[in-house]
Amino acid sequence: MNHLLLLGPLGTSEIIIIAIIILLLFGGKKIPELMKGLGKGVKNFKEGVKGIEDDIKLEDEK
Repeated sequence: MNHLLLLGPLGTSEIIIIAIIILLLFGGKKIPELMKGLGKGVKNFKEGVKGIEDDIKLEDEK
């Protein structure tokens, strides 16, 4: 169940290597901006799901 794209389980050393590669590709200054954008995307997704759930509840009450 802990597979990523059928590559097998990721251990601590693989995650550290991936983090170093990302740091090298994007640089230290760009990563906070990427994380901020990712956070906003997750927040918008949660708000959208909540809105759909509210709409479904309203339809059930009718």
